[in-house]
Amino acid sequence: MKHYDAVIIGFGKGGKTLAGSLAGMGKKVAMIEKSDKMYGGTCINVGCIPTKSLVNSAKASVIQKPGSYEEKNRLYWEAVEEKRRLTGMLRKKNFDKLNDLDNVTVYNGLGSFVSANRVKIETAEETLEVEGGQIFINTGSVSVIPPIKGIEGNPYVYTSVSLMELDVLPKRLAIIGGGYIGLEYASMYTDFGAEVTVYQIEDKLIPREDRDIAEAIQKAFEDKGVHFEMNVQTEEIENAGSEAVVHYKKDGTALTAGADAVLIATGRKPNTEGLNLEAAGVEKTPRGAVKVDEKLRTSVPNIWAMGDVAGGLQFTYVSLDDFRIVKDQLTGSGKRASSDRTVPYSVFIDPPFSRVGLNEEEAAAQGYHVKIAKLPAAAIPKAQVLRKPVGLLKAVIDADTNKILGTMLFCEESYEMINIVKLAMDAGLDYTVLRDQIFTHPTMSEALNDLFAV
Repeated sequence: MKHYDAVIIGFGKGGKTLAGSLAGMGKKVAMIEKSDKMYGGTCINVGCIPTKSLVNSAKASVIQKPGSYEEKNRLYWEAVEEKRRLTGMLRKKNFDKLNDLDNVTVYNGLGSFVSANRVKIETAEETLEVEGGQIFINTGSVSVIPPIKGIEGNPYVYTSVSLMELDVLPKRLAIIGGGYIGLEYASMYTDFGAEVTVYQIEDKLIPREDRDIAEAIQKAFEDKGVHFEMNVQTEEIENAGSEAVVHYKKDGTALTAGADAVLIATGRKPNTEGLNLEAAGVEKTPRGAVKVDEKLRTSVPNIWAMGDVAGGLQFTYVSLDDFRIVKDQLTGSGKRASSDRTVPYSVFIDPPFSRVGLNEEEAAAQGYHVKIAKLPAAAIPKAQVLRKPVGLLKAVIDADTNKILGTMLFCEESYEMINIVKLAMDAGLDYTVLRDQIFTHPTMSEALNDLFAV
């Protein structure tokens, strides 16, 4: 049995960065990844990078204004091929970066615990065991598949991962779930030219957002042709031979709708299946994530978990920051903690939506006395230049301290603007700093002058 200073299960952002860092310090590292299509983790292979490649291609498709379905399908196929080229290149780059290190051994197989210090690896050729002084879990997340009749084995049903491998543009796309993933795909495939219908079990879209923001997003989607069926219960997805048929109930009435493809976008869950955590004594949360404290330590002293599998926000940059927290315990002061960070996020719809901190409803629930600032995107000169005047900007300010509690930006280039707001929040600056800041012109960032002019 081979012994390693560190065994890392999962080739995600946190895990691969930790492997390289430990190897650079002379540590002997085993990296275990069950799929050779996942070197680099979810973001590079089936998440951020491929979807943003398709989003960019979809926007280009809108500019080209293809007329016939055949032309739309050609542009879509080219987009999928470009996505494959990009992810393949990045996957190889990530593999080579670790595989070329003398102190790192990459195992392509399924890793599962035998004990708190031993991990079994099942490869295509053999089954072996390795021992590690420290073990790190970074296995990411997987799609949640709801108990809807007709999903299993249905050739018309896709997850967010498998839909991106579809070579033919569906003329009609049904999306089950109106969350962030569902909306991103709805925006993308509408731009490619598909007819998109979103089936939402609740009576409102993205319920975690303030209603004014959610309604602005829904209107923008409806204006570009997306149809929403709200407050519905999807009961079956039938394979009708030449198409899928979605069976659902709305206000007690049974309804059906045909589709060429159905996307299940009902969320993602921590990927712990097959890890045999019980053998190591690693506890899980009621929601199925690996249970960790604010230092990302599990219930076993020599085992940590990072990224989606630890049950936090599912972003690759959170996994990267998890690496920083773990490394700080191994080689630093040990002061870094997940409780200390403010995490921004962006949803790459059109226009993109970005947020950091509390929204108005959350601030009120926590007892803050707030000032609310709003600005329509149409009032931003650069938005007009870009011919993207759609959207709404909103900020929540503590009226007693002048600190920014949160900001929501539904506008073009919001994914860049939100980082400026986060820096101001992290630095504890008054909102007036952004109000009075000198920004270049014309830019989307200068809209922060007007947004915070309250």
